[in-house]
Amino acid sequence: MRLIKDLGEWFDFRLKLGKPIREAMEHPVPSRTASWAYVFGSASLTVMILQFVTGICLAFVYVPAADGAWNSLQTLNHQQAFGWFIRALHGWGSNFMVALVIIHMVQVFLFGAFKFPRELTWMVGVLLLLMTLGMAFTGQVLRFDQDAYWGLGIGASVMGRMPFVGPKLVHLMLGGPIIAGETLSRFFAIHVFIIPSMLMAFVGVHLLMVLKLGVNEWPMPGRVVKRETYLKEYHELTQKDGVRFFPDAFRKDLIFSGLIIIALVLCAAVAGPIGPKGQPDPTVVQAIPRPDFFFLWSFAALALLPAKLETPLLIVGPVIGIGLLLALPLISGTGEKSWLRRPIAVIAILLTLVSLTALTQLGVNSPWSPVMDAWSGAPVPPKLLEGSTALERQGAVVFQAKQCRNCHSLGGEGGQRGPALDAVATRLTEDQLIRQVLQGRGNMPAYGKNLSPAETTALVAFLKTLRPLGQAAAHDASLVSVAPIAQSESQEGKR
Repeated sequence: MRLIKDLGEWFDFRLKLGKPIREAMEHPVPSRTASWAYVFGSASLTVMILQFVTGICLAFVYVPAADGAWNSLQTLNHQQAFGWFIRALHGWGSNFMVALVIIHMVQVFLFGAFKFPRELTWMVGVLLLLMTLGMAFTGQVLRFDQDAYWGLGIGASVMGRMPFVGPKLVHLMLGGPIIAGETLSRFFAIHVFIIPSMLMAFVGVHLLMVLKLGVNEWPMPGRVVKRETYLKEYHELTQKDGVRFFPDAFRKDLIFSGLIIIALVLCAAVAGPIGPKGQPDPTVVQAIPRPDFFFLWSFAALALLPAKLETPLLIVGPVIGIGLLLALPLISGTGEKSWLRRPIAVIAILLTLVSLTALTQLGVNSPWSPVMDAWSGAPVPPKLLEGSTALERQGAVVFQAKQCRNCHSLGGEGGQRGPALDAVATRLTEDQLIRQVLQGRGNMPAYGKNLSPAETTALVAFLKTLRPLGQAAAHDASLVSVAPIAQSESQEGKR
C-alpha cells in the first residue's frame, strides 16, 4: 500500500491531476438528483467504453476488404477463440448504447434539463446521439453481408437525391460510382477512426459542462427557470440540500452500469453474434435488406412514403428534425421544467413513441415486401381451376411459372406487395388486364418483354376467371349497353 501511495504521489506531483479528480468526484449535486432516474448517461458512457475495447479486439482479425470482410467474420464466429462472443458483445453493445442514449435524451427532455444554462450541453448531446446512430449504421455496413450491401445501396440512392451535391456525396461515400472495395475501406475508416474520435471529443466536452454547470435538479412543479436568478437558486439548493457525487450518486451509477453489463453479457451469450448473413451478391435482386433494429422504423417509413413525397421528405425531413432538436433550448430555454406542467412535451414523446413502435413493427413484418418463395411453396388453389378451359389452365401455369405470387396473393397466400388477385376480374376489364401486364403501372413493372403473345393471352384468360361467385366481371361501360349486360349476366348464371 505504501508503494502504491508513493507511486500515486509521484505521478500526481508531475501531472497535477489529483485535485481536479477530487473536485469532480466530490462536487455537490442536489440530493434528489442522486436517484435512479439519472443513471442512463453514465451507463451510456460505460457501454461506449466497452464498445471501444471490443472493437479494438475485433480489428486484430477483421479484414476491411470486399473479398475478405465476410470471410474474416466467419473466422471470428467459428475459428477464433471467443471470437463469436466478442462479436456478440460488440453487436449487441451497439443496440444497448443506442437504446441508453435515446432513453437518456428522453429523460433530459422530460426533466427540462435542456433549459438555461445547459443549452449547449443539450446541443452536444444531440450531436452525440447522431454519432451513436452513425456508429451503428457504419458497423452494420462492415458486416458486408447481403443486408449490408443492399442497405448501403438504398442509402446511396437516398443521398443521391440531394440537389447539386447528391452525386458528389455518393461518390465520396462509396469511393466511386459503385459499391466496391474502396467503399468498405472508407466505412472502416469512418467507423474505427473518425466517429470514435469525435465521440471522445464531444463526450469530454459534455462531461466538462456537466461538471461546471452541475447536474440538473429534480424538476418540481412551480419551480421555473429564470435567467436572472437560476444560478443563485441552484447554488443555494446544492448548499442546503446537496450531496457529494461520490459516493452518494456514484453508487447508483455503478450498480446500474453493472446491471447493464451483466444484461449485455447474457444477451451476447444467449443470442450470439449478429450476422453475417449471405455473402453480398448484386445479382440476387430478390434480397429484402433490413437494417438493424433501431433503424427499422426508417426502413418502414421509406417503404410507405408515397412516391411523389419521397424525395422532398427524405431531403427536408431530417434537416427539420435535427434543426428542431438543436434549436429546442433556444426556443424554450426558460420556464417550467416539470413534465407535470408541460403537457405538450409529454404528448410529443408519446406520439413519437407510438409512431416509432408502429413503424418498427411494420419494419419487422415488412408486409409490402414480396414473398419470394410463394411461387413454389403455394400452388394455385385447385378450386380456382374447376371447370376451366385449356387456355385458362395454361394461364394458371404461366401465372405460377412467372412467379406472379411473389407480389400477389391468391386465397390468402402469396406476396403482399401488390393487391390480392382473388377478385381482379371485377376491377379490371380484359383490355385493362392486358395493358397492366404488358406496360405495368404504379409499383408493378412492365412484363411485355418477358411474356410471349401466347403466354399473355393465356395469363389474361386465367385472370379473367378470378372473381367471387355471383359477381359480374368488369366491363367497359362506354362499349356495352345495359341490356346486353343483363343478358350476359343471365346467360352466365344459367351456365
